[in-house]
Amino acid sequence: MDQIKIGWAEVSLVPEGRKVNLYGQFYERITSEVESPVTVTALALECQGESAIFCSCDLVDVGTTLLASVRALLKNRPDIPADKVMTNAIHTHTSLGYAGLSDPVGGSGLGVLRQIMPDAKYESLVSYEGEDLMEGEEALAFLAERIAQAVTKAWDNRKAGKYAAGFGRAAVGMCRRVCYDDGSAKMWGDTSLANFEALEGGNDSGIELLFTYTPDGRLTGVVANVACPAQVLEHRSFISSDYWGKVKENLRKNHGEDLYVLGICSPAGDMCPRDMVRWVEPETPINDPNIIRNNPPYKRQDPSMFDLKGCALIGRRIATEIEWALEDVKEYVEAPVFRHEVCTLDMPLRRVTIAERDKAEKAIREFCRENGDKPIDYVAAAAMHVHAGTIARYEAQQTIEVVPIEVHFMRLGDLAFATNPYELFLDYGNKIRARSLAAQTFLIQLCCGARGYLPTKKAEAGSHYSAYVSSGSAGHAGGDLLVRETLHHINKMFSEE
Repeated sequence: MDQIKIGWAEVSLVPEGRKVNLYGQFYERITSEVESPVTVTALALECQGESAIFCSCDLVDVGTTLLASVRALLKNRPDIPADKVMTNAIHTHTSLGYAGLSDPVGGSGLGVLRQIMPDAKYESLVSYEGEDLMEGEEALAFLAERIAQAVTKAWDNRKAGKYAAGFGRAAVGMCRRVCYDDGSAKMWGDTSLANFEALEGGNDSGIELLFTYTPDGRLTGVVANVACPAQVLEHRSFISSDYWGKVKENLRKNHGEDLYVLGICSPAGDMCPRDMVRWVEPETPINDPNIIRNNPPYKRQDPSMFDLKGCALIGRRIATEIEWALEDVKEYVEAPVFRHEVCTLDMPLRRVTIAERDKAEKAIREFCRENGDKPIDYVAAAAMHVHAGTIARYEAQQTIEVVPIEVHFMRLGDLAFATNPYELFLDYGNKIRARSLAAQTFLIQLCCGARGYLPTKKAEAGSHYSAYVSSGSAGHAGGDLLVRETLHHINKMFSEE
């Protein structure tokens, strides 16, 4: 059997000398300050005539527009299997936005607001202008070029090697949806209220690990699959790769600056790096009323998971687990069974009722009437986007029944890999891992698209952000379909020798 070939590359995504609009909140954050580099890390694998190229991007999302732009740039390299290129985001909220970042179905929410709102109020949603700002189409072209460059370098760096699998466990992601005694739920809900019943979901502290080596045993790279988005620093106004940057710093102290780290986020749409029960206030004020607590009691636990101390702690925890897992490595694989399928799934569109649509439009018009020409603050901006998204979905569903998504399924020895383009709720990932025939199952969310949240049936009933119909293109029926199809493809690869 052929020996596996492994190639790595890392390319900066920081536009030097330019300001960027940090994406991931409902207010504008313009900066050129770099707390830690944002990069794209690429891993190319080839064996037995099959291939895969993973690209972990320090971005909030990687929409289909960006993926298509990357593949278009690869057309001048017909030797590179562009259809086997997978782009995923770590979901940092401290990296640059670009044109076509998300993948809305039909019209956009902003388009709806543009139709309904007075000009002055609409324009207050986006205010900064300047030649030093990189955003929109320019940022899209910049990112596509850099990601394509990483793909090309990783592919050209392919050399015979070997790999080993490992496993770690670290407390990183915790459920951020709080349930109350009236059946409602709220992201970032206050657990100190007497009406607090439970956190809606569990957590997954497991870390699936893959280590790559040269034939003589020198460690070249680490793949780590963690069920938590990289959003400790989500409200801060600097460029940062969040806790993954800290993981890299810690590992490179022991293994050299040429060690590559591919961070991939497991299903974690309802997860965050904060303990909602043992609440710790941000060190400095945050522009988000959902985070504000009225004189919360002191809790002895981790430092603030809104700030650099908490970010550093998570980075150390993950890196420490990786180091321990490295000590346990005993088996190396040089010529694995390798399968890679690229599929299109038709996901059912989550629908809006006529009453929901009318209620949303009424809310926008009443807000405009009651607030005149006053600028839109954070709370109102978030609410208006939710209402506008509901209207946009109603309009889209008149002609759209299903939303095609690109998904990848792989077998690498006794390991399985599966992708999805959602902020997929944890329970779906748990179902897939529990029933997978693989010894380990790496699940990669926000990959090859940006289709929004995919909540559970329980979350839809509780409602609130991440479970609103406008929060994503699919609902729990689509989630169940994704689980079935993922298990079908993975288990078929392991049952057919």
